[in-house]
Amino acid sequence: MTTRRDVSYDVVVIGAGAAGMMCAATAGLRGRGVLLIEHYPILGEKIRISGGGRCNFTNVHAGPANFLSQNPDFCKSALARYTPRDFVALVESYRIAYHEKKLGQLFCDDTARDLIAMLKAECDRGRVDWRMPCPVDGMTQEGGAWRVATPMGAVRAESVVIATGGLTVPKIGATPFGYRVAEQFGLAVVAPSPALVPLALPPDALARYGDLAGVSVDVEVTSGYGRFRENLLFTHRGLSGPAILQISSYWNGKAPLVIDVLPGIDAAELLVGERTSPARLDNVLSRRLPQRFAHAWCAAHDSALPMKQLSEKRLRDLAARLRGWP
Repeated sequence: MTTRRDVSYDVVVIGAGAAGMMCAATAGLRGRGVLLIEHYPILGEKIRISGGGRCNFTNVHAGPANFLSQNPDFCKSALARYTPRDFVALVESYRIAYHEKKLGQLFCDDTARDLIAMLKAECDRGRVDWRMPCPVDGMTQEGGAWRVATPMGAVRAESVVIATGGLTVPKIGATPFGYRVAEQFGLAVVAPSPALVPLALPPDALARYGDLAGVSVDVEVTSGYGRFRENLLFTHRGLSGPAILQISSYWNGKAPLVIDVLPGIDAAELLVGERTSPARLDNVLSRRLPQRFAHAWCAAHDSALPMKQLSEKRLRDLAARLRGWP
């Protein structure tokens, strides 16, 4: 039942991250009455920490093929109506300096806070009302409208958008709220799985490579139909960097994860061609790979030996391992 404390809006958006603020601003600029509710006390915290604090805010090459879905056509109309170039134009209109780092990835020159301020300003332009910090106590459907209960009073709306994200980083406010609402109203939910996450190495591999934290290697990583040529970054716990974060969305934890540490190079031809060299294998590999990784890799494969002491068969076997590390 509606009470005297209920306030009415055309749209209530729950979650004031990048998606929530874009949604609220767009609806407001189209003349809708919008309320944006955010339970966390800090605005845009995930934006702030992304991209090393500079936020990889879009990719100029982004298209439908870059999105994972059980319905691959789902995002085509949305991406056709609002392209990466459209968002770049918005960024430019706020005179936010940016640069292309690699493979079409755009980052702020200064700080991700510039993007947070831009999205907040767009919401202000759309006359969006705010409740922050303010949790949502519950949702019900009443008389063809939605009623959203909060400690600051209930609100009614024709439409409710849930933009609360997934269980990414609980420390910055991520909750299972969206999943609970879907369950409440009988909506089908695809079982969540980790995506865009670093990978932990097993104890034996970590013992060999754990000291390489901070070392970056250009690799091609493959799993299933996912394939990415990017940098791999060693951490104290395992592997990260753009290549690993991307492939994590395709890896199910069971299928092979193949890392080629000499992408675009015929490793067998390279090693066999150096067979008469007086240099050691780790020094040969150091010409193409970070020295610390080359030495750790050769130590792990008992091959930190002069090239002359390694047979052609042994070199070809090592070359295959370089194409399929670890």
